Amino acid sequence: MTFHQDVQTFSVFVATWNVGGKSPRSDLNLDQILHTNQSDIYVLGFQEIVPLNAGNVLVVEDNEPAAKWLALIHQLLNKPSDVAARGSKPTVSLGGSLFFSKPSLKKFSEIFRTESGRKLKSCNCAYELERKQSKDFCFPFQQSHISEDYSPLEEDDEASLTMDAELSIPSTSNQMKYSLIASKQMVGIFLTVWVRTELVQYVGHLRISCISRGIMGCLGNKGCISVSMTFHHTSFCFICSHLASGEKEGDEHRRNTDVMEILKNTQFPKICKSSRVPEKILHHNRVIWLGDLNYRIALSYSEARKLLEENAWDALLNKDQLQIEREAGVFKGWKEGKIYFAPTYKYSYNSDIYAGVAKNSGKKRRTPAWCDRILWHGNGIRQLYYIRRESQLSDHRPVCATFLVDVDVVSAGLRKG
Repeated sequence: MTFHQDVQTFSVFVATWNVGGKSPRSDLNLDQILHTNQSDIYVLGFQEIVPLNAGNVLVVEDNEPAAKWLALIHQLLNKPSDVAARGSKPTVSLGGSLFFSKPSLKKFSEIFRTESGRKLKSCNCAYELERKQSKDFCFPFQQSHISEDYSPLEEDDEASLTMDAELSIPSTSNQMKYSLIASKQMVGIFLTVWVRTELVQYVGHLRISCISRGIMGCLGNKGCISVSMTFHHTSFCFICSHLASGEKEGDEHRRNTDVMEILKNTQFPKICKSSRVPEKILHHNRVIWLGDLNYRIALSYSEARKLLEENAWDALLNKDQLQIEREAGVFKGWKEGKIYFAPTYKYSYNSDIYAGVAKNSGKKRRTPAWCDRILWHGNGIRQLYYIRRESQLSDHRPVCATFLVDVDVVSAGLRKG
């Protein structure tokens, strides 16, 4: 056998949305909001999918909204092609009863993974190639695929949730264009990763890590969820975070600390001897960080409003805390696309008006800011676009980006003669 390595390009769609503790309505059309394209990988991150109250933070995590979001994402990515062609609004194939029963995030994850979950390898190293080229080869697994009782999707015990509604969901992976690879909730943060079904076999070394940075630096109302995986022979890491809030002077330093602690403390378990399977965020080949980073604009409300009315984005961006802190060394080595859209926070609910403009909203007034961001780290990543989308569901607006990423692909063939 001979091995040949080349570079192939794949597309990755990334979206982040702070939904302000609002559970999705059954008639919410995500396609109209996100305008998804036919990418190879989808990374969708949410913040505040539940209200950040004491009950959700300290007592029992509410998984129902996450299950509803998961169902809507599945519906968006796996809608029939004729619906997409006509531009019609797809019906909720899960039935209206989904939104009146108590859906289980764990069960939904298992359903949306379907048969592709059995193709998801715990290790996808080219064993013979690794043995030929180095001494770092994988532990000899008893089987090459993840066992039936292993689920990297959602490990929490959700026995208290039930799902009585009969689901109209494809029963085989051949009927699903995209399969769920990873799904994890930490209080209000929710991260899902989907891959074209025919590409699932090339995904391996899937691991999830959570870092809590909330109350007292240890609760999950703030922090991040990180997903690590290899795709072919390239390592990927996706981080969805919700950093410290506040627009008082000095609050940006708490966000800086969150970033440093996340980079320092995120540790993925070692499941393979291969030295190319990273355990730290920055050791991955391709890294994408998305979320409500909460960096504000270092201007007074009146100064920011004046520049907003003039559409003076460059003047506003000069006072953007994230850009200022990056120049000072935070997120060193990371990149972000040029921003050509209006600040994504803070809007009045069910409105396109920034909070504080109306006379009766003085207490809720916040200086508009680009809180919702997408950054990347590593070579071989090219951003095609970086844009915000529109929805009045939340006081934030969703932000989306599409990337082209280079991936090392190894193929085997018979040696001539």
